[in-house]
Amino acid sequence: MARPPTRDDIARRLAEKPSLEDLLTADDLEKQRVAAAARALTPAAVLLLVVNHPREPTVLFTQRTAHLADHAGQISFPGGRAEEADAGPAHTALREAREEVGVDPAAIEILGELPDYHTSTGYRVRPVVGWAQGPIAYAPDPFEVADVFEVPLGFLLEPANHRYESAFYKGRLRHYWAMPWQGRFIWGATAGMLVTFQRIVGR
Repeated sequence: MARPPTRDDIARRLAEKPSLEDLLTADDLEKQRVAAAARALTPAAVLLLVVNHPREPTVLFTQRTAHLADHAGQISFPGGRAEEADAGPAHTALREAREEVGVDPAAIEILGELPDYHTSTGYRVRPVVGWAQGPIAYAPDPFEVADVFEVPLGFLLEPANHRYESAFYKGRLRHYWAMPWQGRFIWGATAGMLVTFQRIVGR
């Protein structure tokens, strides 16, 4: 496995990121068009936080509690819908990360952003990429977050670990990305954003 990109590598590649058409496959682009045309989408943002440890960098994830209305029990990045007072996607992502897992925004350096990701639940999500020095002491909100954990960045950036799967849901065949890791199943929108992240910073 290749050496994971450094902070400077990630920042540079995000600044130089190619167009959306160059990042996504035809199937991905069709899903984006269909989702955008179906209805008005609610703006949201998530924080893809790279935590720098002496041994290797990792990425922060949360597991949502089972009672939430959207994506209950799923693995996700900290994040949520934008509020009128938010200055932009980075502000939304940092605010939500503080509320959900107790991470101080002052400890996070924003390196850049990924293209919007449109979800089947009606959100237009902007992934914001951050960098922080580890270790981090988390204080998860028990109402929203059942668990907090980190996954090695190198594992997530290895294309061999990206699985494109399909399943019938509500009478339709759905396709989705998945990245199983040590008994956890990272899939759906979160995995899709990670695939885009890999296509940018793993070049």
